Amino acid sequence: MNKSQTSVFGQLPPFDEETGDLNVVIETPQGSRNKYAFDEKLGLFVLKGVLAAGHSFPYDFGFIPQTLGGDGDPLDVLVLMDEPAFAGCLVPSRLIGVIEAEQTETDGQIERNDRLLAVAANSKTHANVKSINDLNETLVDQIEHFFVSYNEAKGKKFASRGRFAAQKAKRVVKEGMKLFKVSR
Repeated sequence: MNKSQTSVFGQLPPFDEETGDLNVVIETPQGSRNKYAFDEKLGLFVLKGVLAAGHSFPYDFGFIPQTLGGDGDPLDVLVLMDEPAFAGCLVPSRLIGVIEAEQTETDGQIERNDRLLAVAANSKTHANVKSINDLNETLVDQIEHFFVSYNEAKGKKFASRGRFAAQKAKRVVKEGMKLFKVSR
């Protein structure tokens, strides 16, 4: 299901033309055990699952409209912000990096499922973060571990292929934009 093709999000470009900020639509807020996802057919955000006790999203999690990733869904983004947003909130952000990853599905099929990292454009706490390299390595390890344990709980395997800075992340978005256009 293509979250961005016919909804209001389909009218939203991946980057703001005036500011150059990345447009990220939040699906699941920081601190939530509930996993929400936009359902194109319903035009609503729906509850897709609940994380185990003691697990929660470390930061706001969302997608970039008018993009597609290797898994056939819009590109995923984890957005570092000062406070959680809410499902459906548009958060102008700047890309800081990407965790390139392969995800093994429950049927054994392997697909790319990269996790882009961004900082909310209005963040005070992370205002000086311009690259994944500006983050504490322990924090990046914890973010990566979240995706590993999140997928394990669903019977899937998440394996990092590497961590890369903003320039590589922008190439991932540009490729996602091309895939989206081809899919139309």
